Amino acid sequence: MIQRTLNSYLKNIYGRKIYKVSINAGFTCPNRDGTLGDRGCIFCSAGGSGDFAEDSALSITEQIELGKKRIESKLPNGDFGLIAYFQAFTNTYAPIEILEKVYMEAAAHPEVEIISIATRPDCLGEEVLNLLGRVNEIKPVWVELGLQTIHEKTAEYIRRGYPLGTYDEAVRNLKARSIETIVHVIFGLPGESRKEMLETVKYVGESGVEGIKLQLLHVLENTDLADDYRAGKFECLTLDEYASLIRDALDILPANIVIHRMTGDGDKKILIAPKWSEDKKNVLNTLHRVLEITE
Repeated sequence: MIQRTLNSYLKNIYGRKIYKVSINAGFTCPNRDGTLGDRGCIFCSAGGSGDFAEDSALSITEQIELGKKRIESKLPNGDFGLIAYFQAFTNTYAPIEILEKVYMEAAAHPEVEIISIATRPDCLGEEVLNLLGRVNEIKPVWVELGLQTIHEKTAEYIRRGYPLGTYDEAVRNLKARSIETIVHVIFGLPGESRKEMLETVKYVGESGVEGIKLQLLHVLENTDLADDYRAGKFECLTLDEYASLIRDALDILPANIVIHRMTGDGDKKILIAPKWSEDKKNVLNTLHRVLEITE
């Protein structure tokens, strides 16, 4: 049985529904601008994992307002708050004055309850950490770390670009500033066994973070991962395999960790595999059945 879903966690704190608005602040990534590499992580799309984010040509406020209107169109007269989710690419990888401008603009929006920032553990220098601490005094800040795996052979294959110790240091630094930390883990990375995937989950659970996102590996067009898939170098997980992994992962995780995600969406326009992931309703129904979720 799932311990703490994000929805229940937020309802307990805010007493109402809280929705994410995905923001593209126009940043890049050290794995793309030549600092570490120029091809990105092997699975990362041209959108830098922000394929569903708003248009970076818009201001932060305009993106939040546009996202709010999308929610209102589905929930007229609904009472809800917002999470400003800096999603595309590496959202602490810019000059400090630019980071301060965009974070403070998001924090100033009256309906934004939380600032969520997706980044890499190796892009959290002292100046950035201190800025995050200041923003956290205005609105709660979540930092989402793209770990994906604890296994160095896989990290090298996916071109992650930093060692596990960098993740450990980032978590310590964020905890020292009382910043809530969420970790991204991918199931189905080529070459990883079920045991190795669950070892990553166990490590994350023991690292002292507040939340986890469990993500299915998606093979997307125009990625090096797509080339390896078409060359027959690996197979994707089946839905049953994935659901079983999620069940076992939740058994491993401490009960106080918030489960922010149990699956994810690949943009159908560029999704190559697994095709079963396109039917989100069936995926969620399968997970709910396996996990005995009734909420």
